[in-house]
Amino acid sequence: MWGVRGVGIIEGVGEPWQAKLRDSFRLERPVPPTAASRRLRTLIVITALTVIVVESLNILSVDEPGFSLFIRSMWAALRVVGFLFLLRAVRFGRAAAKPFGLILAVTTVFAVARLAEPREGTLIPPFAVAIGFVVLAVECAVIVWMLYRSPAVHEHLSARPVRRHIPGWVLTARVAVLAYAALVLIPFLVAVGTLFGDSRLPMTVAVPIMGGWLFLFLVLTFIVPFSSFFVVLGKGWARWVIGSVSVIVMVAQPLFCYALLGLDGVLRDGVPLIITAIIGLVALHRSRGVPTWVRPDTA
Repeated sequence: MWGVRGVGIIEGVGEPWQAKLRDSFRLERPVPPTAASRRLRTLIVITALTVIVVESLNILSVDEPGFSLFIRSMWAALRVVGFLFLLRAVRFGRAAAKPFGLILAVTTVFAVARLAEPREGTLIPPFAVAIGFVVLAVECAVIVWMLYRSPAVHEHLSARPVRRHIPGWVLTARVAVLAYAALVLIPFLVAVGTLFGDSRLPMTVAVPIMGGWLFLFLVLTFIVPFSSFFVVLGKGWARWVIGSVSVIVMVAQPLFCYALLGLDGVLRDGVPLIITAIIGLVALHRSRGVPTWVRPDTA
């Protein structure tokens, strides 16, 4: 299912070293903006600001914020940086803006979904946080729609000449799997905090489970970037590695979350990774047999 027939050619082979050196120091310029790209970039900025507002409302609505709330709130706030990278990708007309925007929008919605949970004794009424979440979800949905359904945005993201052709589904697979490590790290840090507070399991059981969770994170950190790069180059073995890793995290992450964080942890941290892994597997399936990393005139 994950095999590929396309033969990749390593960029730079046969090119004069002077040309390669000159290209490495050449400044990349944005593509000319269009009305559609301006609207999309404005929406991205508004969405980033909405994340900050909703997170601020959530923190103010809790009388005694705990360690887990701090970790998850900081993670959601850091997504603002992700939206800034998406903003730059759209400005420079990069095709990777589509899969990056899709993964960022989906994971952001799930990261902030917990904010709609009603709380008692809050400084701000629960419906204020719920309304903020609904607004954020709509904004993320519109971003995805514009990236994938707007012909004008597609034309803008296709305006930059490319030296190597990389299919959109291959880019989607790479972006999805690169998000695994971060999606595993956040609940792991939350679980570390429970060891010094209200732990669900005895320390003799929880610590070995934490060790397995940490090992999974280290594997994702060192293997996924390397293997996903070779997926872009069209290597069949790398596709099998990424596909196998995706299946493993889909099974392991919910089990770790349930053991140390309970059902609440599965919903907050297990489901987003499952959805991201499904997107990665679908992308691998849809891109099978498609030549990648080839020159446009030979594709």
